[in-house]
Amino acid sequence: MRIIVQKAKCQGHARCAAQAPDIFKLDDDGYILLGDIEVAEGEELPASRGVRSCPERALELTRCAL
Repeated sequence: MRIIVQKAKCQGHARCAAQAPDIFKLDDDGYILLGDIEVAEGEELPASRGVRSCPERALELTRCAL
């Protein structure tokens, strides 16, 4: 499972990190870091919650590797 990050859409709400701080890494200003995120086995539920919590839809969950 992978999370595709669209950093240009991120507005720094940090809701994703509030749901799963070990998965979603933010910069010092609260914006998500560049690069897609590989989700470890067993972390699918918090990853999904983090993706769904983004009001800007800056994150997309995909089940297949790119």
